[in-house]
Amino acid sequence: MSDPEAEGYSEEKIAIPLKAEDVMATEVLTLDENTSVKEAAEIMAKEGFSYGIVTADGKAVGIMTERDILKRIVAEDRDPRKTKVKHIMSSPLVVIERGTDLEKASRLMFEKEIKNLPVVDNNRLVGLVNLTDICRVQPEIFKALKQTMETPKNIKKILDRYIV
Repeated sequence: MSDPEAEGYSEEKIAIPLKAEDVMATEVLTLDENTSVKEAAEIMAKEGFSYGIVTADGKAVGIMTERDILKRIVAEDRDPRKTKVKHIMSSPLVVIERGTDLEKASRLMFEKEIKNLPVVDNNRLVGLVNLTDICRVQPEIFKALKQTMETPKNIKKILDRYIV
């Protein structure tokens, strides 16, 4: 029997670049833009989502997160029953294609200072990739980004938890 290392082979693993479609959540909560924030929060809580993709006439136009509710409703003392989702959502919606590699998706998150990227296929919403998903499967991407780009404040806490 021959020794692979003696013959010039090594057990070195080759990193296979993952794509958005490899790690995306395929169950995505959508909310009509005219839904009240109170109703949207109730739906999010019931369904177990921390965000909702906001739609207008069936087209994804924004995203509303728990943080948006805290910053734009609670902190500003606005009435969630009278405020529509469209008034507190983040827009325009930044999306990626299902075949986007995770390194490109991560760089986009840093540049746009966002933690959630809806995934589309021919302009149709098919999933969502978030910062935590990428940290779990390819933390080395963020290690490299932290060395070349300034880490956005809203992303730093998550990276500090997952990336040593």
